[in-house]
Amino acid sequence: MAAMKLLALAVFAGSVCLAQTPDAVLDDWHRAAAAADEPRYFGHFAPQGIFMGTDGKERWTIPAFRAWAKPYFDRKKAWNFTPHDRHVFYSKDGAVAWFDEMLDTPNLGPCRGSGVLIRLNGEWKITQYNLSIPIPNALADSVVKQIKAGTQP
Repeated sequence: MAAMKLLALAVFAGSVCLAQTPDAVLDDWHRAAAAADEPRYFGHFAPQGIFMGTDGKERWTIPAFRAWAKPYFDRKKAWNFTPHDRHVFYSKDGAVAWFDEMLDTPNLGPCRGSGVLIRLNGEWKITQYNLSIPIPNALADSVVKQIKAGTQP
């Protein structure tokens, strides 16, 4: 019986450690958005976190971003981004991680997310996330001209 308790404790401890990797936090954060789980989604942010959206004017504090996103979560349909090709790097002391990831999105097409996580009280928290739409170089001139003209494609 003691061996079973020890095994259960080891499995639990291993899953807690696994859940505390930046990869696991980011994956759960994306799943929380897809499930429209507002408390879980915003619980992954550091208090001083920033979310930068695809529009150049979108630089949100977390309270402002949460207020903007609330109607989406309330109607139980937020967004569903599927991450892949993620790269994570760590500071020497292991207290900061930065990353980039590609995202498949149903409404924006291919996107890129990048950002920074910090360790707060033993947990990884997103302190900055930047969502962007990678523009192929062949289209860049046209998009730049449209932005300068103040028009949307």
